[in-house]
Amino acid sequence: MAHRLTVLLLTTLLLGSGCTATQQDEARLSLFVGVDVSGSFTQTPHFKDSLRFLSYYLYGHLHGIGGLEKPRALFVGSIGGDTPNEPQAFYPIPAFERKSAREIEAKLTELFSAKGNYLTDFNAFFQRISETVRKQNLVLAPIAVLIVTDGIPEVSGGKGLKTVQLPYEKLDVSSLEYLARNVTVRILYPSPKVAAEWERKVPRQRVRIWPVEAQVMGGWREQLENRPNLEDEKRLWKWIRDIVDHRARRQAILS
Repeated sequence: MAHRLTVLLLTTLLLGSGCTATQQDEARLSLFVGVDVSGSFTQTPHFKDSLRFLSYYLYGHLHGIGGLEKPRALFVGSIGGDTPNEPQAFYPIPAFERKSAREIEAKLTELFSAKGNYLTDFNAFFQRISETVRKQNLVLAPIAVLIVTDGIPEVSGGKGLKTVQLPYEKLDVSSLEYLARNVTVRILYPSPKVAAEWERKVPRQRVRIWPVEAQVMGGWREQLENRPNLEDEKRLWKWIRDIVDHRARRQAILS
């Protein structure tokens, strides 16, 4: 009798642990990546560096390396257009998932290296994310938005006029607020001043904002010195987890 109880107990534990593993392995994250193609960013050294960083970032997440969360869905698109509120294409996960980091960098360069003085329309990008989440039935799953940019919102000054900077108080993340309980917008490569503006002035209630300044982003390259084998690299993935994918606190800022 005692032997049968022991077998039953072990079976229950094994089944229970199997269910837990299945739940943990199930990808839930929806990852949206935006690339600022405005002249104010593409004409800086940070632009090329940001595409190279993104190639490793996407490779690591797509393969779930080093504790990086594997996304259920991935969409990569540009931020910027010739006219206000101009929708941009989102490239889905098949465009990147079977590529090496080097091949992902080549693909990003191909897609986002077009030269032009485009607007930096963050609001149109956020609205596009909201539409995609609803269309793809991704509502309620955690949403991570990662943007490589100088962080300066530029809009049209009117017909025949130069672009002007939009006040940070006019940035609108309201379309993201109730898509999920966990929505984080990460702004990579802004100056310290711009990073502070995003943190202090962008109106929000539930959306978390996590800027990482350009000076800090330079640290990712240090993790790869004399370490060509990405499959075995641990320092880079830890750096990404700690610096970029850091869990930001919710801070309500009302307009």
